[in-house]
Amino acid sequence: MAISRYLESRKNIAGSACGLAGLVLTFTGVAGPYWPVVVAGLYGAGALVAPPERPALPDLPDSSAQLDQVRADFEEVRAYLSDIDLSVTAAAQLRELTELLSALLDRAWSTELLAHDPESVHALSRIVRRDLPEAVDSFARARWWTRMTPGTESPELHLEQQLSFMKKDAEHLAAGLRDAEARRQETHTRYLEERSDR
Repeated sequence: MAISRYLESRKNIAGSACGLAGLVLTFTGVAGPYWPVVVAGLYGAGALVAPPERPALPDLPDSSAQLDQVRADFEEVRAYLSDIDLSVTAAAQLRELTELLSALLDRAWSTELLAHDPESVHALSRIVRRDLPEAVDSFARARWWTRMTPGTESPELHLEQQLSFMKKDAEHLAAGLRDAEARRQETHTRYLEERSDR
């Protein structure tokens, strides 16, 4: 394995090319009786000056593959959320948030925008995979304890605040994508305008 890797390496190819140059010098009579030393020396010199091998890049998933996984996780989270009993206000906020997340994760338009913006993919992933399930799970656990100790602060208020913060994050993300698309459209308009002026 190591031998075949060396045979295909840049050092061997460069050394072999220089060694062939040494054979050409031998057949033209320049190297004379020292031709083995000339060929070996040129091979060694070529192998020394050849650039080192670069390690292969790791095969990491691109943003579109990450988006597909976030979409699948979002469907699981939605199924989980459908089993939670919420107050009217929290249920309305949760519905607004999930509608916004559904729009952001829609394959029809968001894939191209999000595929070039790994920060947005990360932000969506954080909301879907950590923030939203954690907020609802904390609410469900705290609500049970609140029933045991009446008069404590309502877990619904905390959940409503958390959903409000997540919705602001999602709206900020949507506004950034909308601005990026508007800039792209303006750039294309300027390009067409400059081209028509020529």
